[in-house]
Amino acid sequence: MTRLVMLVAFVVLGPLVGGLMDGAARVLSARLQSRVGPPLLQPFYDFFKLMQKQRALVRRLQVLYMIVYLLFTVLAGALLFSGDDILLFYFCLTLANVFFVLAGYSSNSPFSHIGAERELIQLLSYEPALMLIIVGLYVASGSFQVRQIMMTPVPLALYLPGCLIALVPMILVKQGRSPFDLSTSHHAHQEIVKGITSDFSASTLAVLELVHWYKNCYLYGLVALFFSFSWWAALIAVAAMFLLTVLMDNSFGRFTYGQTLRVLWAVTLAAAFGNITVLYILRFFSPVLLKGGA
Repeated sequence: MTRLVMLVAFVVLGPLVGGLMDGAARVLSARLQSRVGPPLLQPFYDFFKLMQKQRALVRRLQVLYMIVYLLFTVLAGALLFSGDDILLFYFCLTLANVFFVLAGYSSNSPFSHIGAERELIQLLSYEPALMLIIVGLYVASGSFQVRQIMMTPVPLALYLPGCLIALVPMILVKQGRSPFDLSTSHHAHQEIVKGITSDFSASTLAVLELVHWYKNCYLYGLVALFFSFSWWAALIAVAAMFLLTVLMDNSFGRFTYGQTLRVLWAVTLAAAFGNITVLYILRFFSPVLLKGGA
């Protein structure tokens, strides 16, 4: 029953929580830039306004791709929050991103094609990091089941600090925040206009906003997984990560694709891979330290 409740809660309440987080990020960004900024509920106003607009279709397949993108995103988050296999969560996310790229390629716009190519580069940059994070969780807990990972007697944040560090740039990439907002741009006057979303309109853009809200939930759900030994610690960690990502978004200009690959792979190899290597060494020489793991 608990798994079913968590699954339903994610599907139903995910957009509400994710939208509020998006609104809070806008308010905080405005304060950091000495602006008045939008109200907290502005993302919901934008969503309903988009739903009421007349949709201009470039390709009908674009709508299908975006719906499938939403469905696989929801499925991935549901798997995570219901305590299921985290590998299935990973595969669903990858498949969802493939359909998003296909939606970009379905347009004839050169800006959309450039954005889709950059989205593929972003996939190449953070997918290894996410897989290494999952491997680290397995090494520390001995299971790919999220419910088993949550019951690990050792504090995962202490055993996997490198994986937690590698999660930070991955969150920035998934949220489309600076300095990793390669495939889209926050402002229409930049070099690729709106990138992969150049030909999206009305309800298609509304679906994309809905996906972003679900993303907020499962991304910070991954952060909370490292602090599952205490609900208070998990909430504080999520709040700290949220503030950190907003601060970084307002502190850096956009990286090029080469810089993105170098920075993300360097962080991944130095932090996540190094962390996993240390865990294996500890397990070999002192298995008592990891008695809760595999």
